Amino acid sequence: MQDRPIDGHGLRPPPVTEPFYLPVGREVAIFEACHARRLPVMLKGPTGCGKTRFVEHMAWRLGRPLVTVACHEDLAASDLVGRYLVRAAETVWQDGPLARAVRAGALCYLDEVVEARQDTIVVIHPLTDDRRILPIDKTGELLDAPAGFQLIVSYNPGYQHILKDLKPSTRQRFVSLDFDFAPADVERQVVIFEGGVDAATAGALVELGGRVRRLRDRGLAEVPSTRLLVATARLIAGGITPAVAARVALMGPLTDDPDLLAAIGDLIAATL
Repeated sequence: MQDRPIDGHGLRPPPVTEPFYLPVGREVAIFEACHARRLPVMLKGPTGCGKTRFVEHMAWRLGRPLVTVACHEDLAASDLVGRYLVRAAETVWQDGPLARAVRAGALCYLDEVVEARQDTIVVIHPLTDDRRILPIDKTGELLDAPAGFQLIVSYNPGYQHILKDLKPSTRQRFVSLDFDFAPADVERQVVIFEGGVDAATAGALVELGGRVRRLRDRGLAEVPSTRLLVATARLIAGGITPAVAARVALMGPLTDDPDLLAAIGDLIAATL
């Protein structure tokens, strides 16, 4: 059975089928407790470790619609809240994704929130304290968030804190859940399920991922995510030889440094 499509306003209904997610701690119970007590949640962890999938899984568990916003440096407050548009010679108001999520009592997920400008981030402050309101200055509305609404933000502190970070006045409004790459046995199950490969191949890819991650001490800025391991597995399942799949789907996206490429190439040859 397929999940229902996104509606015309960017609101995704609760998934019909359960998004695959394997808990590695008490993150599910903590998130459910936060939702029941109307607390916003901040997910911290490296790229591709399962933060977005976790949010999709929780939307399914809670039976709540989901709005996801990919944050970027040009994201303005009006992109979140809404703006007036001219249609058929008349001016009409169009809600942004944040306003739509509040009206629908949905989960609103701001992915990589520190990429947004600080003057944009402050618009979420009234939704993250006891007020739980969203003022829409241009229309004079004051939206009260219903019980089902929850704000979730995520970011990767591994590289973003060097140039960008959330202000303490923002950080302290959230309950923080730390994410990392799953233990090898869990990551192997993810690669089997998502990548469509057998246990032996998945185990070898997870072992390769662990070895390459240790190259961080040698200057590798971004280590291979579970997402890259899954992409490699899918190529293997599609008939590409393991070594070639690993070079194009795992090694290539990580670096252009000749020394690091040679080191990763050696690890691929030794592992696969």
